Amino acid sequence: MITNAYERYKAQYKKAKETLDLLEVKKTEINFGLETDSINAALHKELRTVNLEIKITLNELEQVESNMQACEIQFKST
Repeated sequence: MITNAYERYKAQYKKAKETLDLLEVKKTEINFGLETDSINAALHKELRTVNLEIKITLNELEQVESNMQACEIQFKST
């Protein structure tokens, strides 16, 4: 049962990491667009949204890492 939970957390971690990578690429693209059009309101809004999504994803990664560590500790104690 613990291994099932651990595997689920590993899958969640992988998915969140992939999401973070995509968000970082999107952020880079937006920043590049802002270099040529620094007052573009739509790009600034998009950047705020992407930055928020990055923070959420980082929090998710942190939570999943914590859950994985808890599983490892529980597994070692059994």
